[in-house]
Amino acid sequence: MRTTIYHNPACSNSRGALGLIREAGIEPDIIEYLKTPPDRATLAKLIADAGLTVRGAMREKEPMYRELALDDPTLADDALLDAMLAHPVLINRPFVVTGRGTRLCRPPELALEILPPRPQNA
Repeated sequence: MRTTIYHNPACSNSRGALGLIREAGIEPDIIEYLKTPPDRATLAKLIADAGLTVRGAMREKEPMYRELALDDPTLADDALLDAMLAHPVLINRPFVVTGRGTRLCRPPELALEILPPRPQNA
C-alpha cells in the first residue's frame, strides 16, 4: 500500500509521524511540501479527504496568519487556499495519505489509524 507524507523535517509532529510510519515497516513517499508545495486541487483534496475545513488545515500559530489577516472569519475558503498556496508555511502538517485514508497527523499517532495492520508475526 502506497503511503505518502507531506513532511516538514523541522516539525516535531511531522518527524513523529514519519517515525511511526517507518516503525510500521513502511518507507513512505516523502513530499517536503515547503520545497514542493501541492497544487490547488491536491491541497483541496487532502483537506476534504481528511475531513477538515480549509481553515482547520491552516497553521494559525504561524505569524504570517495574523500578518495576512487570515483570522478574519468572513474570508472564503478560496481566499484561504490562495494564501496557503502562496505561502505553504501556512499549511498545517503533516498530512499522511494511505489506501486507508488521509489524516492531518496532529498528534502523530493519528497516522496509526490509516496504516495497514501489522502481521501477527512481525
